[in-house]
Amino acid sequence: MIKSYLQAKKRFCFFGLFCVFGLHYSHQASIANTSAVNLFKTHQAPPETPLISLEKNVLLVGIKPYLGKEIINDQNSPSLRLVSNGRQLILKDADGVIRKAKEINIGWGAQELLNPKVFVRKTIGPFASFESAERLAKDLKNKGIESTIAHPFDWEVWVSGDIEIPPSIESTYQKIKVSKTVYPYLDGNNGQIALKGPISLQAPDGLLLEKGIYSGPFSIQSDAYGSWTLVEHVPIERYLNGVVPYEIGASSPEAALAAQAVLARTWALANSHRFKVDGYNLCSDTQCQVYKDPSKVNQKIKTAIKKTAGKILTWNNKPINTVYHATNGGVMASINEAWSINQVPYLKMRLDGPKNWSSTVDLPLTNEKYLKSFLFSKSEAFGSDHPLFRWERLIESAEISKQLNQAKKVNSSFSPNKMKVVSRGSSGRVTLLKIEEKTGSEIFLKLDEIRRVLRQLPSTLFVVKEIKEGKWLFSGGGFGHGAGMSQSGAIDLAKNGWTTKQILSHYYPKTKYGFLP
Repeated sequence: MIKSYLQAKKRFCFFGLFCVFGLHYSHQASIANTSAVNLFKTHQAPPETPLISLEKNVLLVGIKPYLGKEIINDQNSPSLRLVSNGRQLILKDADGVIRKAKEINIGWGAQELLNPKVFVRKTIGPFASFESAERLAKDLKNKGIESTIAHPFDWEVWVSGDIEIPPSIESTYQKIKVSKTVYPYLDGNNGQIALKGPISLQAPDGLLLEKGIYSGPFSIQSDAYGSWTLVEHVPIERYLNGVVPYEIGASSPEAALAAQAVLARTWALANSHRFKVDGYNLCSDTQCQVYKDPSKVNQKIKTAIKKTAGKILTWNNKPINTVYHATNGGVMASINEAWSINQVPYLKMRLDGPKNWSSTVDLPLTNEKYLKSFLFSKSEAFGSDHPLFRWERLIESAEISKQLNQAKKVNSSFSPNKMKVVSRGSSGRVTLLKIEEKTGSEIFLKLDEIRRVLRQLPSTLFVVKEIKEGKWLFSGGGFGHGAGMSQSGAIDLAKNGWTTKQILSHYYPKTKYGFLP
């Protein structure tokens, strides 16, 4: 089972209150008299979450994270409202407290610790993506340095405070004092009934949540930041019911739906360690694959999933990194143009269109003259009918300054007056963007950070020019990182009679399509 992979590894998780939410901790505080200091731990390991599903290949998916986080800031925290789609819910905590009802409300309280705990770590980040954080974690491991990837708000890498890391890697030294812990509770006849995690929840007819129905079973468990997460224990084939229609669209041709099912299945297996620090496998938002309301799946999608059941893409007998996106604008990106990770042979720059069109494109697209011709000429690329196949965005200085400030790249006084593309990848995508202000100070955005900061940009495949002082016009193509399968391209190919296997082979050449050995 996928869950057992987590159990076989060292598990990390919550410690009362965590720095991202601000109160009851201190950075670089004096801790000489605190016996709880452990320089070899960055945070406290959680209790093990028991397996509560009898099905095979179960994923633990966090569908409601950061529960109770407001309590950390001494604010009221919204209760977790659990509503049944039919028969009574059955809730049971680690101490044997049981509640059966069609609706259960869980509140959040805070308890002072008699012996405050202190953790010491070096925090590296934030990173714009898990992929970039994992690349650094692997580099550190190659140097003999163990680390933990966490997601308190943005992606971060944590290293024990007593370990020396290379001076070229910028980090923040933190001493975090935890003086109280957040706990869940039920309302009873004699007041609040405190619950001990992990908590199990059975929903015989499904759980109604945000206009969706989830089958479960579920656990409510503490995370690495002092808050809690509602986690669904869902078999991977059922998990796809809540992914495929929202990633590619329920009305897509069957071959494209089946290709998406294979990619989503492969991605889930390859990324089952993504939220290891929080004790589960995957999230349900865009930091993973979007997963919501699996009950809305139609028969067409069920058929596509069933026809490919258990099948994935592999390279050297391992699940590949099946990244995908909405549209690539006519050219596939090499994976190292999207994230700071090593190249792989199945994700390289290639034009995405018929041969007669591809032969007319001037290369390399690192040449801005050729890139402009590519972006402004009529295209016969696959998926060119997507609304963001070509796009323009006008962004003003004040908005850029605001977004840089929100991303904590600059202070509020930074006022951009120049913008320059420093480097491009092989597909023409911007890999380093320089933004200057009149004082001469400058800031650099690279790879996926460009879109994470300048959120109006659908992709990094663009050219930019200043059309008026303090105003820049970005003209580009594609929506997403551009690596792997273009969903609009796959739909186009499926309409033209391509099979699922042909579509996958086109976007992930040299990979093997079949069952995991």
